[in-house]
Amino acid sequence: MLIDDYDPLKKRMLQVLDQDGEVVAPSLDPHLDTDILTRAYRTMVLARQIDEKAVILQRQGRLGAYPPNKGQEAASLGPAMAIGKDDWLVWAFRELAGLLWKGLDPMRLYLYWMGNEEGSHYPPGLKVLPAVIPVGSQLPIAVGMAYASMIRREGTVTLSYCGDGATSTGDFHEALNSAGTFRTPNVFVIQNNQWAISMPRQRQTAAPTLAQKAVAYGFQGIMVDGNDVLAMYIAAQEAVGRARRGEGPTLIEAYTYRMGNHTTSDDAKKYRLEEELKEWEMRDPLVRLKAYLMNKGMLDEGREEAILREAKEETERIVVEAESFPRPTTDDVFKHTYAQMPRTLSEQLERSRQLEGGGR
Repeated sequence: MLIDDYDPLKKRMLQVLDQDGEVVAPSLDPHLDTDILTRAYRTMVLARQIDEKAVILQRQGRLGAYPPNKGQEAASLGPAMAIGKDDWLVWAFRELAGLLWKGLDPMRLYLYWMGNEEGSHYPPGLKVLPAVIPVGSQLPIAVGMAYASMIRREGTVTLSYCGDGATSTGDFHEALNSAGTFRTPNVFVIQNNQWAISMPRQRQTAAPTLAQKAVAYGFQGIMVDGNDVLAMYIAAQEAVGRARRGEGPTLIEAYTYRMGNHTTSDDAKKYRLEEELKEWEMRDPLVRLKAYLMNKGMLDEGREEAILREAKEETERIVVEAESFPRPTTDDVFKHTYAQMPRTLSEQLERSRQLEGGGR
């Protein structure tokens, strides 16, 4: 098993592709077919375009505060590729590529960041929870979902994500302790992007790796090159298989980097060096997968240009659709709390309508 060969206590990191897209571990190459790999690349390109457009929209006052995903596309996509239609995906707020792969309409994401709660209204059958902003609070929920699945013998897996900053929260400890104790079918992915806002990774914990935290909870952990989508995929594939067989949870540390600001309200230049960013730009996950596909003859410059052009066109279409969506009303504040609105709330709603109409 990969876990046996890449012991986090020895600081060994799983990698299939180096930063130039060359296969460094031929025996680990999953040899995915052309359609799957092309779809993965298209997903990452589309995610990058949607992400960069969101930052522009925020600067123009057309979208609220937004957390850029740039540089972390492979970290969320690889695990999402390893789960099935009936498995759950529980995200935090920086998992755009994984969500696209799972089938979430990106227009909903734009709505959410525009402050419209319709952005959290997903279609029936899509096993994805809405965004969870309070750091780490999604993890106990993910464990509860997996525990329920286990009791019902549904055979499903719950994949959840968090950042390196979440590993310092009580929710992280409580969730992983419960998962280890009850052997729940969870796969936890830590997107270790080296910074929790302005807190550097080395000040987050004394542990040499975040993956080794799994040891204390009695289950497997592995550190993976988070900018290598193939490495993330095979690590998650093994973890999903183990969870589905009833062998308990796995913790995957995706060693990656946040190439943008923490959010559009942040200025990372105030606390990190430009040299550090330039070093990580050379490890860009999109460039790496592109090189791999070209080396295998699955992609050429013409096709790559077409994929980029289609992604830009799709992004502009999504923007138009999101900005054309009906805006939330004051009534929405009252309507979506109770199945049947209590009399006191009905009275408040009526009073609100009177005030909006200029009444006293």
